[in-house]
Amino acid sequence: MPARTVVLEKLVKYNGEAHVPITPGEYTQLTGRAGRRGIDIEGNAVIQWSPTVDSAAAAGLASTRTYPLRSSFAPSYNMSINLIARFGRERARRSLESSFAQFQADRAVVGLSRQIRKNETAISEILLNAKCHLGDFIDYASIRREIKEVEVLLSRRDQKKSFDNRQRSRLESDLGDLRKSLRNHSCHSCNEREDHARFAERAGRLNRENEGLRTRVESRTNVIAKTFDQICQVLTHLNYIEGEKPTAQGKILTKIYAESDLLLTESIRCGLFDELNPTELLSIVSCMVFESRSSENTAPKMPSTKVSSSLTEVISIWAQLEEIESQYGVKTQREPDAGFCDIAYKWASGNSLQNVLKGSDMSVGDFVRSTKQLIDLLNQIAGASEKLRPTCKEGVKRIDRGVVAYLMGAI
Repeated sequence: MPARTVVLEKLVKYNGEAHVPITPGEYTQLTGRAGRRGIDIEGNAVIQWSPTVDSAAAAGLASTRTYPLRSSFAPSYNMSINLIARFGRERARRSLESSFAQFQADRAVVGLSRQIRKNETAISEILLNAKCHLGDFIDYASIRREIKEVEVLLSRRDQKKSFDNRQRSRLESDLGDLRKSLRNHSCHSCNEREDHARFAERAGRLNRENEGLRTRVESRTNVIAKTFDQICQVLTHLNYIEGEKPTAQGKILTKIYAESDLLLTESIRCGLFDELNPTELLSIVSCMVFESRSSENTAPKMPSTKVSSSLTEVISIWAQLEEIESQYGVKTQREPDAGFCDIAYKWASGNSLQNVLKGSDMSVGDFVRSTKQLIDLLNQIAGASEKLRPTCKEGVKRIDRGVVAYLMGAI
């Protein structure tokens, strides 16, 4: 959210695998929030000094303003079902086909297609040099290639103790037949046979390269619309859409726009949260917005047996969804992360900030950001489920206090 001043504690970020320097684009995105529209004449961006901060690198980030725009857009379940509800499935698909992300994918396809055409021209020229007056040299070269493949296969099988004698006999028989076909071929007696073979091999390499390029073209053509189709298949499988309209349970999904939108909606539909009190509810749903920065695989602390058992049920639903998604070639729902469950529970129970963060490597800034995301998620659930609304509203009251309320109010 915009603020009068933006302070960057460090110029590195965790990208899911390692801590890496932020890019000029990321720096601009972060500092671009400085200055509230209609309130501030200008905004300020401050980089906190530390011995590890390179002043020249900081100046370079601040002065760099030219970098390519790359769309990371991908259809989500919430976005897809809202488009269907508003425009119908076919019109929604056409809209996605004209998106900037698809434009970039199509632009990449143009370059790949150009390379394919270039290779095809080269292949045609090479094959002229491989032409033999005695017969079809491409057919002859194909037999040579098959012989080489069988020879390689036999040499690899020799190294395996499990290699069956019948398999060896069959391969040796095939190899003998191929060598006989090679000797009997009309091009075998050509004086320029090896020269022709070199040209044929070059043409073969280019053909194999084109096969790979065509596969890449196919994977990028209409990729956004294809993803939308796959998402619609999952939604139909789960009875969230029927024909051109969302079902009753699909309408719940239209109001949940978190990253784990489908997992959260399924949890609501299964009544997983119905018997939880406000503190337990906010603790368990935090696993759908929080993402640990640490790469440690230690099991996070659970605040209560009830929260722990609820987490087990959430993970079970996630595993079922992952299996359904894999059937249709989709991967959108990340695994629940329970790293904030205990912290959120303690904060909602009235503990001081010092006690809440004691023994944790979480900074105050990360705590406030995660709590703000949790408040947003609780408000989404309140808007989607009338039954859970009172519990969610009470949960928001319990965590929207102290430093969280102060910093959110100052934004």
